[in-house]
Formats: sequence, structure tokens, C-alpha cells
Amino acid sequence: MASPRSRYLTVLGREFHLTEWGEEEAPALVMWHGLARTGRDFDTLAEHFSDRYRVICPDTLGRGLSGWSRAPTRDYTLAAYMKHAEANLDELGVGEMDWIGTSMGGALGMLLAAGPLRSRMRRLVMNDIGPSLNPFAVERIRAYVTQIPHFPTMTAFEDFLRLVYKPYGFQTDPEWRRMAETSARRRGDGRITVHYDPAVMRVFAASAGDYEIWTEYEGVTCPTLVLRGAESDLLLPEVAEEMTRRGPKARLVTIPGCGHAPCLNVPDQIAVIEAFLAE
Repeated sequence: MASPRSRYLTVLGREFHLTEWGEEEAPALVMWHGLARTGRDFDTLAEHFSDRYRVICPDTLGRGLSGWSRAPTRDYTLAAYMKHAEANLDELGVGEMDWIGTSMGGALGMLLAAGPLRSRMRRLVMNDIGPSLNPFAVERIRAYVTQIPHFPTMTAFEDFLRLVYKPYGFQTDPEWRRMAETSARRRGDGRITVHYDPAVMRVFAASAGDYEIWTEYEGVTCPTLVLRGAESDLLLPEVAEEMTRRGPKARLVTIPGCGHAPCLNVPDQIAVIEAFLAE
């Protein structure tokens, strides 16, 4: 069984954390997490591909074990994340890459594929995200991510995650426990709270319009796979279908039993990605 390597990079004056799997000489496969998550969400998927790829799973600035920004309105935006991603990949010596992005990570991959990494992006997987978001789902996300919860015990925190992330679909008990342990930080009073900088969510709440990016999507030229949770309220069916007709004319696969966003941890979901990357 492969094990991840934990790494810290200082680029652009900020410290970033990532987990890395596989051999450094292997082709690069970047997995980028969603808005309120960490790179450790991809452990199951990363381990699966670690025998043939150098898998890189960063924590976005303000999440996980990466540093927090002193200028959140500047640093917690898609435009800044693009610069951070490019700088981290350059520091790692990554040339060409495949990209799997869940939610925010998929939007980030799309922007990079249409822009600064256009010549380096081989394939793009967008997990339950598109160039236009359902405004009702955005309001739902705003409502829960801007409320910073706290809990007396890790057990209570894990129960909270199981409820909030039920739309991810099936996870084993060890996977839920790993999510809890990689999503928690202890406050000064000893209670458990979420890992991310609260300012991340305040900036998102004020700038969700940045995710309306059809023009950029139409600039993507690499082969693109769109995964949509069958019960997703964020990526509407009509938007996903439109993605198959515009820009890279993405291949669309609907994942049953999931909402926003499929966890990419079970054999059927992994097989879809594996077939796409193997083409």
C-alpha cells in the first residue's frame, strides 16, 4: 500500500502544504479539492493512481496545513489561486499534467487550462462544477460555510461532517474518520472547529460571481471530462449538457447516488476516471 509524502513549499511569500504520492519521475496528476476541503479528500483516489502517476494533492491557501493569508480579499480568490497553483507546480518541477478538480478545484483547473497552463494541461476532469452555478445552491453553500461551527468532541465533529457531506455519497467508516481528522483544528478553549480560515468563506460569499466563466470555458482545448452528481443542486443538468456542446465539448458522466460532489472513492467512479486518463 502506497503512503503519501507530506511536503511544505514556500512560494510567493506563503507556505503551502501538499501530499504527494508515487514516483517523482512519473507523469504528473494534480488533484485539487473543493472550497471548504483539503487535499486529503483524495487519499483513496490518489493511492489508486500512485503506481503510475506522481499524484499531487495541495491544500489551497487558508485550508488544511497551508498558511493563512494576511490579505484575504486578495489571496482567497480564483485569480490568486491560479497564481498559487502555477507557482507551486513550477517549484515542484512539473511540466505537463492531468488535472482532477472537485468543485472549486475544477473551476481552478478550467481557468488554468484556458490560460497560463494551456500548453501544459493534458486532460481535465471537472467534478460537479461548471462555468455557471445554480444561484440557489450558491446561497445554500454561503449559509453553511460562513457559519463556523465548534464541537466539544471529535465524535461530535465527525457526526457533523457525515451530515453536511452526505451528498458526497458512500464512504467507509475509516474514510469518514480520516475526513474528520484532516478537517479539524482545536481552538484555544479546547473545542473542535473546522480547519479553514473563516475569511476564506467571507471572501467567497462576496465574490461568488467570479464562478460565472463561460468565456474561459470556451478557451479550454484539452480533452475534458465532466462528472455530475445525479442529485447535485450546484451543477444543473442543462448547464452540464451545454458543456458537451461548447468549448472542449466535454464528455459528461452522471454519477448516481451522489449530490454535490461525488467523493471519487468507489470503484465505479474511479473506473470512469481511469478510462478517461488512459485514452
